[in-house]
Amino acid sequence: MRTVDFSPLYRSVVGFDRLADMLDAATTETATGYPPYNIERTAENAYRIEIAVAGFRPAELNIEVKENLLTVQGRKPETAETRRYLHRGLAERNFERRFQLADYVVVTDADLADGLLSISLKRELPEALKPRRIAINGVQPDVLIETAKAA
Repeated sequence: MRTVDFSPLYRSVVGFDRLADMLDAATTETATGYPPYNIERTAENAYRIEIAVAGFRPAELNIEVKENLLTVQGRKPETAETRRYLHRGLAERNFERRFQLADYVVVTDADLADGLLSISLKRELPEALKPRRIAINGVQPDVLIETAKAA
């Protein structure tokens, strides 16, 4: 597999080094495909990740967020019980799945039902980043609105 050299990008932009690091990590990461998952956009600033975790109890699952990295782990306890399977289609193996979250995306809820772990996410922009109207000195805000409607 080819690797991509991002060094020209570092020379021409300032402050995007984290984005380049994420791209570099994405090109070198090998995905196992287990467990399968869906990412759904439920509203303009809301998302849901659904992970198929059949056979796992809530106590065997761990969800952690650290520095914009959501990590979901499933750990089955070691059992001394030996079972003789004629067919084993349910993997029930340990896993770790990671999701890189954008800035200001927070986990709001997690639920386990019908073998699906649903993790709700929401983008919460701080007030300083939300659009705001700037008043012009000497002009009342109502005058600005009436002038805009007349035009």
